[in-house]
Amino acid sequence: MDPQENATQPPVNPICRTRDAPYSYEILQSLDTTGILLFAMLTLMTLVTLLVFLEEAYYMYRKIPSHKYYLIIWINAGAMMISTTSCFGMWIPRSTMFTDFTASVFLAMLVHKFQLMLVNECGGRKEFLSKFGDTKLKISTGPFCCCCLCLPHTDINRRTLFILKLGTFQFAFLRPVLMFLAVVLWTNGNFVIGNSSLNNATMWINFAIAIMTITALWAVGVLFNLVKNTLNDQNIVPKFAVYQFTVILSQLQTAVINVLGTMGIIGCVPPLPGSSRASYMNQQLLIMEMFLVTVVCRVLYRRRYDEGENLIENLETNDNLQNSMVYVNPKALEDGPYST
Repeated sequence: MDPQENATQPPVNPICRTRDAPYSYEILQSLDTTGILLFAMLTLMTLVTLLVFLEEAYYMYRKIPSHKYYLIIWINAGAMMISTTSCFGMWIPRSTMFTDFTASVFLAMLVHKFQLMLVNECGGRKEFLSKFGDTKLKISTGPFCCCCLCLPHTDINRRTLFILKLGTFQFAFLRPVLMFLAVVLWTNGNFVIGNSSLNNATMWINFAIAIMTITALWAVGVLFNLVKNTLNDQNIVPKFAVYQFTVILSQLQTAVINVLGTMGIIGCVPPLPGSSRASYMNQQLLIMEMFLVTVVCRVLYRRRYDEGENLIENLETNDNLQNSMVYVNPKALEDGPYST
């Protein structure tokens, strides 16, 4: 290169040469008026998401039987926790690994609890097996078996149901373990977000997490295709759509944005290097997306149980009237209508 041309090029900011995320005070000092308003709006959305979830959890606790409400609370908690951890990661960029670890725990539990809810809404394991015992289970479904149409249909029994539950339980158990290992290796410099080198632990941990995620999604998809017609009156299709929306946004969107940051498509803007800016943008998107997911979940899960609650109250009122007539009528018949 010509020395004269090299001299005319602006010097590269040293921040863009590093992968280290900035401190919180560096982010706050770099914010202009638009940035301050954006931070305030996203923080407010996170607070509203948390309040909506707490109100919904309180309603579920008071109005729904215990064998149902704890599953629904866990499912609704997924979007709230992703939004909350993303807000912390936005304010404190160096905490991204810890916030990702916390969000991954709740996401893994969300997948497992959603599958348990499908069985529970059918009346539990015994009722599920008696209802679908004569049905053949189609296992050629997504994400990785949708092209294998030659796979045979299998019988539905306790062993089959156990294997499907194991498909999501391994995700709920092993994903937090691998994420904890990633945090430990990150503190030692062996885990770098966006590093795809074969000699680095990042690629192998991400590959293992991807396989476990696909297996868990397959187990939920197989069960959903079986029960969706039976649970159609319980808004199970939109509930499943929202569940998939949450998983895809928190996994696929995050992976794509991190790859764009690693490849330099999302460039460095001081004080944020490219990889940190990619995580920063993803966290802001997740806050807005999980806010919408929380609102939609409240509508879907609340509407059904409002109707059920009214039905139960009407049945209890009729029972009380009938009991009153049983106790009053014999005395009226014995004394006669004109007795004094």
